[in-house]
Amino acid sequence: MLSTLSSFLRSPTSPTTSTRKLSTRTYEDAVTALNSLQSNAATLEAVRASGGRLSQFAHPEMIEYLGRIGYRPEDLNTLNVLHITGTKGKGSTSAFCDAMLRKTVPTWKVGLYTSPHLVAVRERIRVNGEPISEDDFTRYFFEVWDRLQENTTRKLAQTSLMPAYFRFMTLLAFHYFSSIKVDATILEVGVGGLYDSTNIVPKPIVTGITSLGVDHTAVLGNTLKEIGYQKGGIYKPGVPALTVEQPEEGMNAIRDQAKAQKASSFTVVQTMPELQNVKLGLSGAHQFQNASLAVNLVHQYLLARQPDIAESLPSLYPTPLPPSYINGLEATRFPGRCQEVADPEHTKITWFLDGAHTIESLTSCAEWFFQPTVGLKQSDARTVISSKRQRVLIFNCTSGRNGEKFLNVVLDGMKKRVLQHQIDGGAELIERGFFDHAIFCTNITYVDGRSKADLMNNTVDMDDLSKLKVQSELSQAWTKLVPDYPKNRIHVLPSVQHAIEVVHGLESAGHVDVLVAGSLHLVGGVIEVAGIGSVAMAT
Repeated sequence: MLSTLSSFLRSPTSPTTSTRKLSTRTYEDAVTALNSLQSNAATLEAVRASGGRLSQFAHPEMIEYLGRIGYRPEDLNTLNVLHITGTKGKGSTSAFCDAMLRKTVPTWKVGLYTSPHLVAVRERIRVNGEPISEDDFTRYFFEVWDRLQENTTRKLAQTSLMPAYFRFMTLLAFHYFSSIKVDATILEVGVGGLYDSTNIVPKPIVTGITSLGVDHTAVLGNTLKEIGYQKGGIYKPGVPALTVEQPEEGMNAIRDQAKAQKASSFTVVQTMPELQNVKLGLSGAHQFQNASLAVNLVHQYLLARQPDIAESLPSLYPTPLPPSYINGLEATRFPGRCQEVADPEHTKITWFLDGAHTIESLTSCAEWFFQPTVGLKQSDARTVISSKRQRVLIFNCTSGRNGEKFLNVVLDGMKKRVLQHQIDGGAELIERGFFDHAIFCTNITYVDGRSKADLMNNTVDMDDLSKLKVQSELSQAWTKLVPDYPKNRIHVLPSVQHAIEVVHGLESAGHVDVLVAGSLHLVGGVIEVAGIGSVAMAT
């Protein structure tokens, strides 16, 4: 199997769509063209090796691209931006904000820009909770593409003709939201903050920073002070600046940035006890902090944009929370994050999806999954064939991350909660590693080496991929952590489809609970191949 993998790995087709008429261009053409803008693994390594110096060109280059498609930075102020960054929880916080704004001002057209996507790139650009349609994506994509192809004059020598993938998507979001005249925009930072492509909006309405992840200091080689400085770079003159409790070194840097950027106010949001009485739409104890920040961001936003509405709402301190806020928090959906999905076709299979890919997020994943109401269920009410629940782990992570440390977080979380909840046969569960099968696969979608165009990822080292280097290392780490684990139950596989086939093969013996974690790309592939998108992606 290993010998055949490299032969079916493909690089994206070079786009030929730029010379074709819009009427003949398809969504697939747009996605293929977009994939040609992905940075490869070598480019990303060069950026890391530069210590961030290359990122300092990001703003002037992004502003140049913006100008080439017909906009000035100040034009983006009309989008009425709520800007959010952080190293964990920024996507969830953005989703909470989106839902609360839509429930509070239902007449508004609310845009949401997040990343990455799970199944279709269209998910990154949403209006009133719905992804941009394939037709609109195609139309607006090629409007941006053609303007960049036609307006080739550049002021900066180092600026490439076409922007990289995320920059292009950000330009597309700006163009689309501007064209349809959204009333509000929730803008999630991609990476960092100060040099991020989204950070060219001169005057957002309010800005917020979620929790800083210590894991990022190890992966990126940055200190908490440096990370706090980067995140605080989204603060702007005269704009409220919010954050949550942070480690002291990171907090000091964030506070310094708020002062340096002349923010109108600086608020450290405490987790709100009253949220314990709200059934949040997103699972996991860590979501209470994200929801608290979102509540305060939305309230500050409405005070600035709609003071008549905000002033008519009950005070946030003390309770009660406004009903529209509660409705929004309860209605929030963000697929692939601490999500339980009953397979609509294979009724003995339940998928537990969490794209957690840092130490902190995997810790939160373990806290969520290893509960008696989630992954520690003792019986299966959905089938009369067998009360035994088979448990499967499907895992992958990015090359360069410490796979052993990641897997140890999962296993430690399991041990702690099995003992805490006094699970029957707990000692045996712990000794045998809890899971009946451990699957380590690549993010390649199908067994023939194809990836759905929306799921194409060129940032992976192709040589490592062809040799299943990361997956083999994860297998070795699992054996080290669980020495007596049966070798025939550890699966090193070249595609997501291979993994799904293993799971489907277990179904005849009883109910199967499957935890999918370590990578949002992996979660997206599982949703696609398992055919559970109708349930998993429902809003």
